[in-house]
Amino acid sequence: MSASAQAAVLSVSGIGKTYAQPVLGDIDLTLMRGEVLALTGENGAGKSTLSKIIGGLVTPTTGQMQFQGQSYTPASRTQAEKLGVRMVMQELNLLPTLSVAENLFLDNLPSRAGFITRKKLREDSIKAMAQVGLEAIDPDTLVGELGIGHQQMVEIARNLIGDCHVLILDEPTAMLTAREVEMLFEQITRLQDRGVSIIYISHRLEELARVAQRIAVLRDGKLVCVDAMANYNSEQLVTLMVGRELGEHIDLGERRIGDVALSVKGLSRSDKVREVSFDVRAGEIFGISGLIGAGRTELLRLIYGADAADHGTISVGQPLQRVRIGSPVDAVGHGIALITEDRKGEGLLLSQSISANIALGNMEAISNAGVVNGTAEMSLARRQVDAMRIRSSSPTQLVSELSGGNQQKVVIGRWLERGCQVMLFDEPTRGIDVGAKFDIYALLGELTRQGRALVVVSSDLRELMLICDRIGVLSAGRLIDTFERDSWTQDELLAAAFAGYQKRDALLSEAAPRND
Repeated sequence: MSASAQAAVLSVSGIGKTYAQPVLGDIDLTLMRGEVLALTGENGAGKSTLSKIIGGLVTPTTGQMQFQGQSYTPASRTQAEKLGVRMVMQELNLLPTLSVAENLFLDNLPSRAGFITRKKLREDSIKAMAQVGLEAIDPDTLVGELGIGHQQMVEIARNLIGDCHVLILDEPTAMLTAREVEMLFEQITRLQDRGVSIIYISHRLEELARVAQRIAVLRDGKLVCVDAMANYNSEQLVTLMVGRELGEHIDLGERRIGDVALSVKGLSRSDKVREVSFDVRAGEIFGISGLIGAGRTELLRLIYGADAADHGTISVGQPLQRVRIGSPVDAVGHGIALITEDRKGEGLLLSQSISANIALGNMEAISNAGVVNGTAEMSLARRQVDAMRIRSSSPTQLVSELSGGNQQKVVIGRWLERGCQVMLFDEPTRGIDVGAKFDIYALLGELTRQGRALVVVSSDLRELMLICDRIGVLSAGRLIDTFERDSWTQDELLAAAFAGYQKRDALLSEAAPRND
């Protein structure tokens, strides 16, 4: 902690929140000036609720807050921001049809005589973007044209404009590359030197140890630990978070791996996916690894028909039959499901109930002549809530009120009702805590025991090595190699991930004109 971190900038006392049931209770916490306080716990522990209360998005049911020695009762996020309390949420607060510059200064666009001063807007934007390492991006670029990682950095830059005394970062690195993560950590150090206090919410315990001075652990809406970060290792923190020990191995149970259930041959789309071929057997988990931008999500979208392939074939079923997939409707009709990485933007209707979201992919089973049978819908929802162990007050609870892990279970539950035999998972545990991750792993094991063929894309190599039977490595759009369980090492997987880029760079170098 810096020398300036002696005075409390924010304190909460007896804070609680009740919806249909209590989700947060009797929280006492102090944030010192210039410190990084790590906030962690399982999904559903109350982290997001507490941070939204501090950020002005949610009104507490009980308790009081003080900010810089004064009573603090923000009625809105805007009011909190004006006081200098900013929050970067997992759900990005950006407008995709506006430029980066316009998003950065949307509430304070420079103008003269009623017209936006474009030159000043551009200059100010370049300065703001430089703070988070985005110098290479043209500020006139539409936000919708940026990748998720760059959008996250734009959101962080937006919140650093003007006076910022408290910055809440909710899973800030979930969508960032290693280089972007390093830039974020450098920025955090600079903010601390300026006296900015940071609440850093993350499930990545190695990150917390690197950036935080103190840690606060929530479990079931209660604060179970507030202490110096240096006093705990990852294993001890996991035990505090989940109330039990979790090993580094998982038993997926006895499985019988059968014949090939999905065969992909020569699948290609422009320079994103290049001549990719692989097979997945019934009862098998086939992992896909690679660097961000390697073509992993693009490959799943091609198989699912969300994007059109330039060429290549897909065969499914037992026995295998070549199928034409021109749309997601075709894919689902052939028994292929996709659980997207963007569950909030593409996988869920956040303003609807659990039952409505699970019913969404199963309307033919619960409706007649276009009229939904409410009893059948509720029965379907209860079946999946029980089977998936979705933590909720009832199937009528809004999905937006659920934790990330439970939201993910709702998405998976919808597809389980359809009985799809091939299931594509894109970053299935992104933004999910350690305990919920193991619940998802156990679910994947159950799916394979039912004979389903699973394809899992993940940025976490340790995760893939834990759950997969085989791992294919994509690099610069090409499937470089496929590794069998017990014959891979982390170094080999990483080397393969870089191999395609090294080969591509070498070819580009050879093709470049010489000046000798």
